[in-house]
Amino acid sequence: MKLILLGPPGAGKGTQAERIAERYSIAHISTGDMLRAEIKAETPLGVEAKSLIDRGELVPDEIIIGMVKNRIGMPDCENGFLLDGFPRTIAQAESLMGFTGIDRAVCIEVPDESIVGRMSKRRVCPNCKRTYTVDVLEPDEDGGYTCLDCGTKLIARDDDRPETVQHRLNVYAEQTFPLIDFFEARELLSRVDGDKSMDEVADSIFELFE
Repeated sequence: MKLILLGPPGAGKGTQAERIAERYSIAHISTGDMLRAEIKAETPLGVEAKSLIDRGELVPDEIIIGMVKNRIGMPDCENGFLLDGFPRTIAQAESLMGFTGIDRAVCIEVPDESIVGRMSKRRVCPNCKRTYTVDVLEPDEDGGYTCLDCGTKLIARDDDRPETVQHRLNVYAEQTFPLIDFFEARELLSRVDGDKSMDEVADSIFELFE
C-alpha cells in the first residue's frame, strides 16, 4: 500500500499518519524527520541540505526528491509507505510518479477557521517534544501549562500564532491545494472530513481501505 496524506497545516496529518502506518504495517515517511535524519547521518544529501539551511536558504526540490527516492528504497518500505509532507507541489508530485506508483492520496479537509482555532490552542514541550491541546490540560497558577510527562513548562510555537497560521494556510492554498486536482484527475484522491475528533477521522480513513 503506497499512500500520500494531504491537508492543510494543523489538519492532524501527523497523528493520522502514525495510526495508518501502525494499522497497515507500512513505513511512515515524514519529510521533516527524513531531512533531519539525513543531516544527522551526514549523507551527501544531508550535508548539502545542512549547508543550505545554515545559510537560511530553502532546500530545493531535487534534494528533497532525492531523499524521498532513497527512503522508499529501504527495506521497511517493501510492504508500502505513507508520505506525510510530500509532495507539496505539482512538480514534486510529477517527479514522485516518475519513480514510484501511488495507490491513493487521502486529503483531510478542515475549514480555515477551525485550523486557526486548533493551532492557537496547541502547546509543545520544549524538552520531550510532546504536543498538547490546552482543552485537555488544567492551567497552572500563572495561567500556563505543564507537560504531563516530564514537568517542563509548555510553550506556544511561533508558527502556531493566528497570523502565522493564516499565512501558512495561504501558502498551502497557493502551492499545495492544486495537488488535490492533480490526484483527482488521476482518480487517486479520497477526501475525508477532518473537522471531527481524531478517532472519527481515523475511522473514516480506515473505511476507505476496508
